[in-house]
This record gives sequence, structure tokens and C-alpha cells, in this order.
Amino acid sequence: MVTWNNLDTLASYQKLTTMKNRVNIVEAMSGENGAERVKRYSAPMAEGLTYNYAAKEIDDTILEQLAALAEEAQLVEKFEALYNGERVNTGENRMVLHHLARRQLGNDVVENGVNKRDFYAGVQAKAAEFANKVHAGEITNAADESFTTVVQIGIGGSDLGPRALYLALENWAKTNNKLKMEAKFISNVDPDDAAAVLKSIDVARSLFIVVSKSGTTLETLTNEAFVKNALTEAGLDPSKHMLAVTSETSPLAQGDDYLDAFFMDDYIGGRFSSSSAVGGVVLSLAFGPEVFADILNGAAEEDKLATNKDLLQNPDMLDALIGVYERNVQGYPSTAVLPYSQALNRFPAHLQQLDMESNGKSVNRFGEYVDYVTGPTIFGEPGTNGQHSFYQLLHQGTDITPLQFVGYKKSQIGMDVVIEGSTSQQKLCANVAAQIVAFACGKDDEDNNKTFKGGRPSSIIIGDQLTPRSLGALLAHFENKIMFQGFTWNINSFDQEGVQLGKVLAKRVLAHDTDGALKVYSDLLDI
Repeated sequence: MVTWNNLDTLASYQKLTTMKNRVNIVEAMSGENGAERVKRYSAPMAEGLTYNYAAKEIDDTILEQLAALAEEAQLVEKFEALYNGERVNTGENRMVLHHLARRQLGNDVVENGVNKRDFYAGVQAKAAEFANKVHAGEITNAADESFTTVVQIGIGGSDLGPRALYLALENWAKTNNKLKMEAKFISNVDPDDAAAVLKSIDVARSLFIVVSKSGTTLETLTNEAFVKNALTEAGLDPSKHMLAVTSETSPLAQGDDYLDAFFMDDYIGGRFSSSSAVGGVVLSLAFGPEVFADILNGAAEEDKLATNKDLLQNPDMLDALIGVYERNVQGYPSTAVLPYSQALNRFPAHLQQLDMESNGKSVNRFGEYVDYVTGPTIFGEPGTNGQHSFYQLLHQGTDITPLQFVGYKKSQIGMDVVIEGSTSQQKLCANVAAQIVAFACGKDDEDNNKTFKGGRPSSIIIGDQLTPRSLGALLAHFENKIMFQGFTWNINSFDQEGVQLGKVLAKRVLAHDTDGALKVYSDLLDI
């Protein structure tokens, strides 16, 4: 039987707290010791990826204690309960089924007579059929011209994940003749966002996907109206250019305002929705349904690893618990995600929402305040750009920030040149290898300004090449990591009450129902 207990009530955690500063990374990663660690502290992931944690402040004793924590907290059992349809989202009394959307192992989940596995598969099949018809020229505009661009209108989880995945594969698709349609994204209610996208496309040959589960998201509905106005001014019928991704009961699902509608439900939260129609429609149109299927298959293979009770063979849970050790025992407040791949340039932004909206909680699953810290601050930027931006603080700042690198042996496009004896890709990989060791080992100097103390822990996920399947595995790894951390902290990672208050107050401002400071700020902004 699964039980839910606060982290600080677990005996295994209490023992873990006695291991603070047990490992000196400078010593552990220097010389032959470091070489042996890099070879040994590594866990295979799906699709040829590897999670290497040699530069983390751990040793075999800490790993044994983390395994004990995983067992006492029943992390794998809680994951099993989740994908078999238990209502682990206590805040909203909902199931959490984003794994089911990518054919996760487990029981069929039936709700109100609907088999949810079949429901998600049916939506994916409908999206695939629609995309194939667009690509074949069976669905065209009023002038019988093919559609060449797809624009997603959404915010938060309706934007960040799908945008990150599209950008991650855009150049791969061009290189492999898989780019069917260019994709653009409109998210910010700032009119400059929508206007810039509209000016960059041929609206007559564009499809627009309005994504809102409730059909009431202020920013999305405002941008939808903005786009509809542009289509009307161009002499076009908006209903022949617009699609909806929404729930079956939302206002967007009613009437004839859309060329077609694709449904989602309450059991896949926005930040986890890239595996659903939220990601499936736009990515199937952009790359073809087969590519989206490969993303899902890569994610499903990583999900299978997350069911392994052996911590050292479960890279998602291992990454999660090392993070708990860093946050709750070592006391580090943030984590930097540093992909050494330009294709992943929006992946850190997606992980900011995925992690901080999920685990930015101060109450447990039962609404009681916890007496320990939970989710860290997440930030990041692709290397090598970040090296010339915020790495100064990471190397020599007063706070230690754990680092999560991602690197690939091969580029996506294959275009490269040898300069001064090495290719650009080799230079990129050389930089990430150098940074890991520099952060861990540091450098002594008589001048304190030039001294690097080292002791900055990091891990790296290494792959051969960023492809749809390896991208799916990478996405699932972080989703599962965040899930396991939420289980460990005994918080609900699947609601987001913290985003609601600002929405309520904004509506009051627009209705001119304000007083006090809210009224003065509204007046200052000429609202």
C-alpha cells in the first residue's frame, strides 16, 4: 500500500542529512580518481543517451542512502499508481495521464465509460489524418493553394513545450527532408508578438491553431481575435484557416468557427501536454505524423526505465534524488540547465515552467505547510553562449549552482569545416568537457581574482545526435525527474494555483474595479 509522508519524517532522509559535504569534488575529480569516476558513475538512458553524474557530490555511500530513500518513499510504486490512473493530483482531484498519451505500460484507464488510452490514440490518429491531408493538398485555402505555415496560438504549456520541440527539430527536418510546413508561435498578449508573426508569413497560406483547454485563457483569446481580424482584413474567412485544440466542453469546441477541433482532457496538465494534441497537431503539421510518433516512442522508452526499482538503472529517479540531496542537504537554491546544442535553445525555458510550476510549492499534498525547501530555481542558456554570459557567476560567484549539461557527439545538419585543426562540433564538445572539469576542479592562483575554487557539481546527458526519438527520451527524462522529486517532497506537482491570483486581479483592472495600490498602478499604466 502506498503511503504519502513528508520528507522530514523519513528515516532514510534523516540519515542522508548527516552526509552533508561528504564528498570533496575537487579531490574526487582530480587525476586518476576523476578518470575512474567518469567511467563508473554513468547510467544508460533510452535512445542511446547516457546520464553521467561523476561530477556530482556523491559517492557509493550516498548512492546507497538515496536508494534507501527511494524505497522508503515508495517512488516507483507512486509512479505505478500514477500511470494506472490513481488520482495523484490531489489539488484538483484528477488523474495524471500524460504518460498514457505516449502508450505507457500499465492498465487501461476508464473514466465515465471512456477508455483514456483509446481517447488519446484516437486524437493522435485524427491529427495525423488531418496533417496528411494538408500535406497532400486535399485541404487547401479558398484559392486552392496549399498551406505552407502553421501558427500555434497559446501560452504557457500550450506554447513553451511545443515551441521548444519544434525548434529542436527544425534544422534536423530540413536536413532530412522532413519539414512539411514552417511553424510559428504567438504567446504573449503584447500586440507586438502577434503583429511580428503575422508580418513574417503569408496569412492566406497559413493555418492557425488556437490552444486553450478551458477556452477562456485571456491572452490566447485576445491573440485569436487579433489574428481573426488580420484574416478578415485580408479578405479571408477565419473559419477556413483556424483550428482548435481544446476540451470537449470548452466554448472553442462549439459552433463553426474552426476548420477542425482536436480534443484534450483535464488529466494532462499544460506543461506536460507536448505528448497530447497540444504538441501533436502542430508538430504533425510541421514535420509529419511519423516524426511526432517517433518523439512519443522515444519518450515511452524512457518511461519504461522510470519503472525500474534499481536506482542505478533508473536515470530519471537517480537524477531526481541527486537533486533532492543538493537542494535539501547541500542547500543549493537553483539549478542551471546548459544544453550544448543550439537546437535546444528554448528547452531551458520549457524546463523553467515544467519544474518551477510543478514543484514551486510550500504545502504538501494535504494542504499543510512543509518545513523543508522544495523545487529549485531553474535557468539556462545554450553553450557556448552562456559561457560568455552568466558562467562568471557559476564559476566564481558566492553561491554554488548545480549544473545540468546536455551534449551531442554529432551535429544535426552535418555542415562543418576544419579550422585550426578541429571542426566546430569538436570545439563545441571540447568546451562542454572543459567546463565540467573546470567547474569541478577549479584552479589555484596567487591572485584571488584568478582563483577558481572548483567544487561546482554537474551532470551531463550525452547523446549521439539530437533526433526525434532522442528528443522524446530527453523530454520524458525531465518530466519524470520532476515527478519523482515531487513525490519525494510529498507535494502535488500537477496543479498550479500560483498562476491564478494575477489572472483574477488583471480582470479587475480591465473592468476598472480597482482601489488602493492596484488602482494607482493601473493609472500609471493608463489602463
